[in-house]
Amino acid sequence: MSWINFGEVFYTVQRAVGGQEAAATIELLRPMVALDLATPERVMAAARVKAEHPLAYADAFAIVTAAAHDAVLLTGDPEITRRPVGCRVEDLARQR
Repeated sequence: MSWINFGEVFYTVQRAVGGQEAAATIELLRPMVALDLATPERVMAAARVKAEHPLAYADAFAIVTAAAHDAVLLTGDPEITRRPVGCRVEDLARQR
């Protein structure tokens, strides 16, 4: 997971249920995930994905990070799930 997307987890939880819960969530998740830095190479790869697809820049980081690790990107975001984006994608919205 990219640090960019880890930050998204924090702000999403904070908006939904507050700062204390966001901090607790991050503390719980941190030892469970490997976090990639936004290196210059990763930034430029994400910028290329963003230039080619109508999606959020942070989504581009998720895509290039998954691709770099030959991992499956788990998401329910239709901006990602409805088109080939350069990595394997599992649509979590379809599992509900």
